[in-house]
Amino acid sequence: MNLQERDKKHLWHPLKQHQLHPDSLAIVKAKGCILTDENGNEYIDAIASWYTCMYGHCNDYIIGKTHQQMLQLDQVMFSDFTHEPAVKLSEELIKILPENQNKIYFNDNGSTAVEAAIKMALQYYFNLDEKRSTFIAFENGFHGDTFGAMSVSGLSVYNGPFEDFLIKVERIPTPDGSNHDAILNQLKNLTENHNVAGFIYEPLIQGAAGMKTHHAKGLNEILKFLKAQNILTIADEVMTGFGKTGKYFASDYIDTKPDIICLSKALTAGLLPMAITSCTQKIYDAFLSNDISKGFFHCHTYSANPVACATAIAGIELLTSAEIQDNIKSIINSHRDFEKRIKNHPKVKTTRHLGVIFALDLNTKMERYGNLRDKLLYFFMERGVFLRPLGNTIYIQVPYVISESELQKVYHVIEDALEIV
Repeated sequence: MNLQERDKKHLWHPLKQHQLHPDSLAIVKAKGCILTDENGNEYIDAIASWYTCMYGHCNDYIIGKTHQQMLQLDQVMFSDFTHEPAVKLSEELIKILPENQNKIYFNDNGSTAVEAAIKMALQYYFNLDEKRSTFIAFENGFHGDTFGAMSVSGLSVYNGPFEDFLIKVERIPTPDGSNHDAILNQLKNLTENHNVAGFIYEPLIQGAAGMKTHHAKGLNEILKFLKAQNILTIADEVMTGFGKTGKYFASDYIDTKPDIICLSKALTAGLLPMAITSCTQKIYDAFLSNDISKGFFHCHTYSANPVACATAIAGIELLTSAEIQDNIKSIINSHRDFEKRIKNHPKVKTTRHLGVIFALDLNTKMERYGNLRDKLLYFFMERGVFLRPLGNTIYIQVPYVISESELQKVYHVIEDALEIV
C-alpha cells in the first residue's frame, strides 16, 4: 500500500473536506525549489510551501548550522534558563527589525504570535488600570486560527462556527488611495465610542484575502491617527516578513512603525516551527512590577527552542547576504516583465506584485474552494508546478533561490491555464 492510501486510514488534513477530496499527494523528497512525490514526479514549489522555505528546501547552509546546534543543546525550558542561540537571534533580529522594536517574545507559530500580541495589548492597558476590550482590524484580514487570532480575522470561511465566541472587533476598509479621509472619519467615530486596545493589520498586502494590496500612505495615516489616540498598533508580518516584499519587512515601507510585530513562517526557513512577537521597550516596561500578576503569564513549551533559534540565525545570515538580495531583485524584475505580458490578457482582470509576491485575478467568479479552483490546482500540478489558487486569484511567492528557467516555467504554466478558464 502506498503512502497516499496509508494516509487515509488515520490522518485528518487541514483546510480540506475529506468527503469531497479524500486523496493527499505523498511527497517524499524536497531540494531547492523542487518537491518529489512517491512516484518520482517533480513539482516546482512556487509558493515556498506556504511562504516558509524562502531559501529553498533542505538548504545545505541552514541544515549545517541546525545540525551543529543539535549536537550542542537540543531543548531547555525558557522560563528559567537562557542560551546562546536565543540571545544571538534576538541580537540579529533587532538589527533588521524596525528601529523602535526592542524586546523579543518567543511563540510556536503565526497564530500564537498573534495570540500573544493580542494578550500583550489587552494586558498593557490592564496593567495601567485602563479597561480596553475592542480591537480594530481590516476587512478580509487573516491572522490565524487560535481564538484571539480568529477574532481579528475577517474571513468567515475560517471563522463561521466560532463567531459567537470571539472577542469584539470593529473592521475598517483597507486604504486604496481614494478613501483615506473616510477611513479616518470612521476611526474617529470608533475611538470615541469604543474602548479600543489595538489595531492589527497585515502591512501592505493581505495574504489569505488573495494577496490584496493597499496603499502605504493611507496605512501610515491610519497608524499616525491611532498612535495619537494611544492605541497600540500590531503589524502581522507572519506572511510578509523576511524579504518577501523586497525589504526585510513590509513595515519598512511605512514611516510610522508598529508597537508590536508578529513573525513566523520564513523566520526558520521552513525547517522548524517557531514564531516571535516583538515589541517596544514601552510595552515591556508596563509589565514590570513588584506585583507578580502584572507579568506576562503566557508560555509555550518549546519557546526559544535552541535548534529552531540556530535555524533562524542561519536564515537571517542568508537573507542579509548579497547573493540572496541579488536574487530577490532578479525575481522582482522577472515579475515586472511577466506582468507586462499578462496584464492585458482578456482572462485577466487585475495584476499586482510587491517584492517576490505576484498575483493576478481571473476575469471570472470562482468559489474559494470550488470546482474551477480545484481544476486549476490539478492543471498546475499535472504540469509540474505547485500553485494554490485563492478563489479567482492565482499568486506566486517563489523561494529566493529559484532559477530563471524554473521561474519562466511557472509563468508559462499560468499562461497556459488562462486557456481553460
